[in-house]
Amino acid sequence: MTKTMITATINGDSTEFLAGPGDTLLGALRSELDLTGTKQGCGSGDCGACTVMMDGQMVCSCLVLSAEAEGRSISTIEAVAEGNHSGGPLRAARTRRTSRVPSTASVASQRRSRQSRR
Repeated sequence: MTKTMITATINGDSTEFLAGPGDTLLGALRSELDLTGTKQGCGSGDCGACTVMMDGQMVCSCLVLSAEAEGRSISTIEAVAEGNHSGGPLRAARTRRTSRVPSTASVASQRRSRQSRR
């Protein structure tokens, strides 16, 4: 399998990495560039765990081929953590996704509340 050199601006830094014809941006970020903050979730673009910003637009990196990153500007969750990016839509997407899952404490509190009403 022939790999191609991809050049992109990732988290503000000009970056080069090798990518095969079917490699996803998610795979390149995690395996080639060791940016593991972007997670593999559903693999179909539904969960948002793999969300990155590409040229200012939110994309699911599990659905983007690495070759599509050529010449593009990409911001990952690491850029938000390092303060290199305001986070805006990326942080909001992560917050919406995690806020849907109730914490163990809130589930226990809801159960106690229901039991006390009986």
